[in-house]
Amino acid sequence: MSVYHKMGTIPLKRHVVFRQKTGALYHEELFGTEGFSSTSSLVYHLRPPTRVRQIGQAWSIRPEIAIEDNLQALSFQGFHLEPQSDYLKSRTSLFINEHLEVSLAAPSASMDSYFFKNADADEMIFVHQGSGILSSTYGTVEFEYGDYLVIPRGTVYTIEFKTQQNRLLIVESKGPIRTPSRYRNNLGQYLEHSSFL
Repeated sequence: MSVYHKMGTIPLKRHVVFRQKTGALYHEELFGTEGFSSTSSLVYHLRPPTRVRQIGQAWSIRPEIAIEDNLQALSFQGFHLEPQSDYLKSRTSLFINEHLEVSLAAPSASMDSYFFKNADADEMIFVHQGSGILSSTYGTVEFEYGDYLVIPRGTVYTIEFKTQQNRLLIVESKGPIRTPSRYRNNLGQYLEHSSFL
């Protein structure tokens, strides 16, 4: 049994002509990160999702590798990370390989002037300190200390922090982030002993 989440106004059937009150068409987008064979979202837009209004200055988030092929034992003091106002610039990469990148972030301000889309990886954000609201195409999620936020690749989002003291652990995964299969039945429901809600 698949779990469906509906938000807003949608047509009774999929892939049919669907008009706004003005008579203009809604623009349908089937969004999935693994083609048509896995979990996907059917999203309706007021304007074409392919429309580009503006392309800003390119900014690389590629990490610099400090120690290649490390065999040393290291200790990281994450709470000593200097806060920065910008969410993306506050990210400091700790570990990276071809599958994952693990970062810490200490953003002190909300993402007021831009939205972000990670086109390369799913993101899992653990909130170690702070609270706020994550807004995306799929709605809003309030978060606080101890919460995990999982954002599928390609999802456009913004974060409004309610606090200035924010500490985040961010894991970027080239593969999909899913709950372990031992906590789900073959239809995807969480089992009674699952540690997830």
